[in-house]
Amino acid sequence: MLTEKGVHFLAIEGVIGAGKTSLARIIAERWNGLCIEENFDENPFLEKFYENPEPYAFQTQLFFLLDRHKQLQNYAMQSDLFHDLIVSDYTYDKDAIFAAQNLSDSEFAMYEQISRTLDRDVPRPDLVVYLQASIPTLLNRIKMRGRPMERNIEGNYLKDLQSRFDLHFWHYPYAPVLIINTDHIDFVHNENHLKLVLDAIAACPQQTTYFVPEGN
Repeated sequence: MLTEKGVHFLAIEGVIGAGKTSLARIIAERWNGLCIEENFDENPFLEKFYENPEPYAFQTQLFFLLDRHKQLQNYAMQSDLFHDLIVSDYTYDKDAIFAAQNLSDSEFAMYEQISRTLDRDVPRPDLVVYLQASIPTLLNRIKMRGRPMERNIEGNYLKDLQSRFDLHFWHYPYAPVLIINTDHIDFVHNENHLKLVLDAIAACPQQTTYFVPEGN
């Protein structure tokens, strides 16, 4: 479906609680894709960062940067005979959004030097789906999934982060972006809502497109 329109690498994006991993898994299963998920549970600094951000921010971001680079490089170099479509629950560029939010000026300058060196050979998606939701919706989803390390995430942090995501993906230079507002839908548990989302993605917009599905 997507591959017939030239999309072989689809990335699902969004801030914490947006539902990107859930949607990436569903798409990979429905459309016979290979799902790539960020290894947040393997980051040894992440839980410490949530408890005390300042001393662990740089280590946390550097781990994610290097791990995502390695992960995408591995999939780019390996041909998969059974999948024409790769679906990831992140873009390589999203790490810089978190870095700008969480690092001091000196740490971010060092981070950018490392990132620019790695950036040259990173595969980019053919289409990005950016999932948006209001802060109350995000907080409710975070609470519902119940990850202990996320219990202290505050609305103001998500608000600042989402502003950075909005700016980044409204001007994303590497691929068309389909922005989907998910406040009034539940594509995980409602098949009608999922169909709205999948149909919008299957249309493969050629430019930044905003979609507000109304659940029923």
